[in-house]
Amino acid sequence: MSKKILAAAALVLAAAAPGLFASSYLFYFEAQGIAGWSSAARKAVFFSMNSMEVMQKPGIGFDYVQKFSGASGDIATLAIQGRLAINAEGGKTLEPQLYNAFLKFKTPAADIWAGHNKPSFGLSTTLDNHGTLLQPLSMHGFGFDRDWGIGLERQFAGGNAGLSLTTGSGMPLKFGGGWLLAGRAATGVLSQDNYNMGLSAAVGRVYDIMGYELLAEKPVEFKMIGLDASWVSDNWANGIEVMGGSRGGRTTLAAFWRTGVDLLEESRLKLEAQPLYIWTEDGARFLIAAGATFLANSDLTLRTMAAYDSESKDVRILFQVYYYKGIRF
Repeated sequence: MSKKILAAAALVLAAAAPGLFASSYLFYFEAQGIAGWSSAARKAVFFSMNSMEVMQKPGIGFDYVQKFSGASGDIATLAIQGRLAINAEGGKTLEPQLYNAFLKFKTPAADIWAGHNKPSFGLSTTLDNHGTLLQPLSMHGFGFDRDWGIGLERQFAGGNAGLSLTTGSGMPLKFGGGWLLAGRAATGVLSQDNYNMGLSAAVGRVYDIMGYELLAEKPVEFKMIGLDASWVSDNWANGIEVMGGSRGGRTTLAAFWRTGVDLLEESRLKLEAQPLYIWTEDGARFLIAAGATFLANSDLTLRTMAAYDSESKDVRILFQVYYYKGIRF
């Protein structure tokens, strides 16, 4: 199934669903502009990571969440988030993107989901990355930010756990030998205990994919374990992650740290720094990034980021205008 068919189906469903379930849905309109400068390319760029990646590009989109309830409370949640982005690199083309596309059922034992959602692996399971410039290890080859499959999640009084089985293809839905079994168990509830510490493991065969672009036809072996921790103290927030294992038969290690401080009234200004280190048998790579996020109002967010990549020797300066507004029909 192509990404265009998936995106079209999501748009039709999102347009029709508010009329059917008008009492229990959330619908947001999203628009963003991205522009910056790359020292390696020596030109202006209109993407945050790579021209083939989905993060982040100018475009418009929607975020739709539908709650299904019964006499005993919530039964299920439908989430669909899609974008129509502009890829100006090498020719101005429109790129449909389907981000969230899953149905999650609530049961006494666990929440069970099917569709395009977060695999149960790593720190990215606790982060909302869909609009941010700074990205964790899941966007650097260590798992997937989103993948197609099924999974279950369980919240406990002192933590949470999850297990997922996905196609190992990331953004596109692809069959042909790829699979990824992942699990994460964590202690601590960040909103209550001010910390969350997790242990993750994943095994399978994954595709070498960047965004929607398939870089190799056959999936490769993937084995990885990881430790992560998040904690907050006053107006400071931190997240760290260490991963190790193999991909395609090659040993790889990675370490990530993000630290940020909230400033101004209602935490309208956030300053963040993020060093990231990756080692493989072919060599080492480190990326250093720093960013600022300013909430202009409840709908409009302004972001900027400066980043250095030791592999490409690239210094990149980026600016983002991000609009996210709730709409009732």
